[in-house]
Amino acid sequence: MSIRRAATTLGAISLGLVALTACDKPTPLATVTVGSRSVTAEAVDLCYANGKKLPTKIFESCLSAPAKHHLTVGLGDTVRVGVEPKLAKKGWLLASGTQLLTPEPLTNKTYWTLDSNTLFTQQDPQTGQTTQVDSVTLNIVESPDTTGAETYGVWKIKLIKSK
Repeated sequence: MSIRRAATTLGAISLGLVALTACDKPTPLATVTVGSRSVTAEAVDLCYANGKKLPTKIFESCLSAPAKHHLTVGLGDTVRVGVEPKLAKKGWLLASGTQLLTPEPLTNKTYWTLDSNTLFTQQDPQTGQTTQVDSVTLNIVESPDTTGAETYGVWKIKLIKSK
């Protein structure tokens, strides 16, 4: 083998190794399904720290970040949410914006269903009146408690009410 060929081979291997080390591990996935349509999402940018707790400021910014994925939902449809077992092991919550949709963390459960009528009906905390909204952002939060003190990741999918 010539020196030129050996140097080229060594350079290609080195470049390949550098490229592999630059790759991020993918985050666990969350999937929302309505009928036969589904959307799968990774955690929002900077909203997953490979199993480490997110700082409070980052968690709060993750809740207000825009969703990259959306799904159209009809009134009366069943919304199914699924997460990977790795995410379910610690526990996870569902929230519409910042309003909790699950009464407690779902630990070791990889699946939860919601009624779309509930999702698109919001109650004003001051007046108690309910109104219909055209869209909601579903936040899937990896957390073993409902306080937000221990949060490990946030996945977001926007649900848009069909006309």
